[in-house]
Amino acid sequence: MTQTPDPLLQLPPERLQDALRLISFALEEGRSSKDPEQLLAKVCGLIRAAGVPLQRAASIVQLLHAEAVASARFWEHGQGTRSELFPFNEDSGEGYARSPAADVHSTGDWVILWLPDTPDGRYGIVPDLKAEGYTHYIMAPVFMAIGTAGIFSFATRAAEGFSSEDIRFLRAVFPALAASQEVLSTARTLQEVLRIYVGEEPQRRILSGDVHRGEVMRIRSAILFADMRGFTGLTAGMSAEQATGLLNAYYDCIVPPVEAAGGEVLKLIGDGILAIFRAEEDEARTCARALAAARDGLARVSARLDSPPFEVGIALHIGEVAFGNVGSGMRLDYTVIGRDVNLAARVAELCGAKDEPLLVSSGFLQRAGLQGRSLGAQSLKGLQAPEEVFAVSLSP
Repeated sequence: MTQTPDPLLQLPPERLQDALRLISFALEEGRSSKDPEQLLAKVCGLIRAAGVPLQRAASIVQLLHAEAVASARFWEHGQGTRSELFPFNEDSGEGYARSPAADVHSTGDWVILWLPDTPDGRYGIVPDLKAEGYTHYIMAPVFMAIGTAGIFSFATRAAEGFSSEDIRFLRAVFPALAASQEVLSTARTLQEVLRIYVGEEPQRRILSGDVHRGEVMRIRSAILFADMRGFTGLTAGMSAEQATGLLNAYYDCIVPPVEAAGGEVLKLIGDGILAIFRAEEDEARTCARALAAARDGLARVSARLDSPPFEVGIALHIGEVAFGNVGSGMRLDYTVIGRDVNLAARVAELCGAKDEPLLVSSGFLQRAGLQGRSLGAQSLKGLQAPEEVFAVSLSP
């Protein structure tokens, strides 16, 4: 079998030094960079310093993200860099299928287009590149160990395009660029996937090494617990897809206001939502943020026009939230435990029984400085002492 010559060894001495400089940067500074835009700009600057007439470049990576399929960084000579997210929607696959990325990922080969001879219909990007005066366009694939993929692309407006030596230079440095992209992309993927499934604080704790059973961390917080009333009855005749759609509609009402008010959603427990608002020095402000999120969420539920309608009860409390690793052997769950979490969950259950959309504990009422209508001391399952519960207005 014929072995492909190493393009690095085919470079003349002066370009070899430029290539080694870029490779060293990509594998040292590049893989630990905290600013992908600055990293791409520096890489492109080093490519141009080597004599390659680069005028446009892109680094695009596939995401494992709830709302986006890819993240892109674009660089243009004299214009700097910019970032763009490609959202997840029904048209996501169509755009990818019409791009050179689909070809490089399926074949593993580079796509090199001499644009004056390339038909406009070959790829969706071709007419735009021509209109902007580009003559030569290259795209190369990156395949990552975790199963995701990315690309780099390079383009020039030079009348003669990229020379064969320019392309050899790009091939010589490309493994280092790909390695840098993979390291940064994998780190981002790890953080984002953990954040999606366990939440912001657990993600930070897990990646900082909190992965052993029995370790507990406590946070003083306002606690919000939301519960969809009658979920079992509502979904009794639904398919799994319909029930999932109903849950997502419910989450879309409650979760965005929580996040907008600086809260963190810790658990999505079927038809229950547990969120916290970390206590500030002034706990009245913390309670005010939680109350605003609860009112906004309930207003969104009331404003829904889609069928079937549903009702939500929300409980607010302030106390201590404990995060802990529980489980057995290699299977652990980073969960939320403690008396105050249980209290909030039990008060949320009262919303349906008392036909009240928003209930708060006595402690929350006092720290928030609220006026409320007392429902009296309530015996709550799993708690030894009764808790006085208050109904509060949905209007500020």
